[in-house]
Amino acid sequence: MEAYDVVVIGAGPGGYVCAFRAAQLGLKVALVDKRATLGGTCLNVGCIPSKALLYSSEQLVFARDHAAEHGIRIGSVAPDLAAMQKRKDAVVSKLVGGVAQLAKARKVTVMTGEAAFESPKVLAVKAASGTTQVTAKNFVIATGSAPVELPFMKFDGSTVVSSDHAIAFDAVPASLVVVGGGAIGLELGSVWARLGSQVTVVEFLPKIIATYDDDIVRAFTRILQKQGLRIETGTRVTGLRREGERAVLTAEKDGKAVEFPADKVLVAVGRRPYTDGLGLDKAGVALDDKRRVRVDARLSTGVPGIWAIGDVVAGPMLAHKAEEDGVAVAEWIAGKAGHVNWDLVPAIVYTDPEVASVGLGEDAAKAKGLAVNVGKFNFAANGRAISSDATDGFVKIVADAKTDRILGAQILARGAGELLSEVVTHMEYGGSAEDLGRTIHSHPTLGEAVKEAGLAVSKSAIHAI
Repeated sequence: MEAYDVVVIGAGPGGYVCAFRAAQLGLKVALVDKRATLGGTCLNVGCIPSKALLYSSEQLVFARDHAAEHGIRIGSVAPDLAAMQKRKDAVVSKLVGGVAQLAKARKVTVMTGEAAFESPKVLAVKAASGTTQVTAKNFVIATGSAPVELPFMKFDGSTVVSSDHAIAFDAVPASLVVVGGGAIGLELGSVWARLGSQVTVVEFLPKIIATYDDDIVRAFTRILQKQGLRIETGTRVTGLRREGERAVLTAEKDGKAVEFPADKVLVAVGRRPYTDGLGLDKAGVALDDKRRVRVDARLSTGVPGIWAIGDVVAGPMLAHKAEEDGVAVAEWIAGKAGHVNWDLVPAIVYTDPEVASVGLGEDAAKAKGLAVNVGKFNFAANGRAISSDATDGFVKIVADAKTDRILGAQILARGAGELLSEVVTHMEYGGSAEDLGRTIHSHPTLGEAVKEAGLAVSKSAIHAI
């Protein structure tokens, strides 16, 4: 039975990053995953393929709807879905292949198969060729998450689909109903709307992307509606009726029954931690009421030598959060000073424009009874945005009213996820809105809107009244 310093279960962004960092620190590492390719949900069927489709469909919209006004004559424009899917698959193959090369270069042993604990110190890896047992001083559970099914709408992969299926349609559905107004539903809904599908988003809560401030959501909703998405908030799904190869989603809104016919129904109501079949009971690892692995402030399960990271523990189910978890655990195992600031995990919706946030929004801060000052700046007054047809949206900076320390930010803009990074950096070092506003930004850039929003906290914005 092979013995390791660290065995990581799950090769998604959290798992493979943890394995690579542990190897960098001189530990003997094995990385186990049930997929034949590394990268987990994110690289194989999640973050990466969806972003490839988002980018390709954005190019279609530009060529079809905006090229002429830029003096670019193209002629007839139509999507070639097969070619688009081929490019997406090539992007995925390149990235998962790159992760495999990194694993080899770092001398990380990769094992393919289903992993299950037989005891706190022994893991069985079941593959087609047989079962292998390994032992380790440390095990890291990094098995990620899976799409949530509605009990009355099980995934069939054809009519009722998950995000895994919705990145791989071989034809554009004439109509698509998306159940859930969060990041995954809006991103994939945007892709298929751009490609010609009639998309309806059905959300139970009073607004889409419910954790964002009301003013951000109102502006974002108007933009999506202008792009052709139908948004139905405050709508409770009650069931599904089949009509041949199509379906009719039934729901209630304002006390009245409503129906949404569709060729496909994408259920995007969230994800659940994936702890199935791991034999956690044999390892003595406990789950909480949401079936997440219980961990302490250092991501230890309480069983000596067993850790858990990423989507299987409490916190946002985001790849970059899992990565930071993985680095910290590898460093703690190696006796180093690992660190994660879970208060500063950015969140992004990769539509066009994007929506991004970190820390406290204005609404959340006020709900906590905090006295805040807020600075806003519209991209309609930004030179780079005007020249780039990117004037939709604005930046919001929320700062403590007494100390001026930045408490959070929300950005609605093209490339908002990139723009947010400098705010996260300022917040990591306890920066103030004035610090942000006095940081030199290149001109002309979209980032100048972030600077101006920082200045606007003290009513000092230069390019706004």
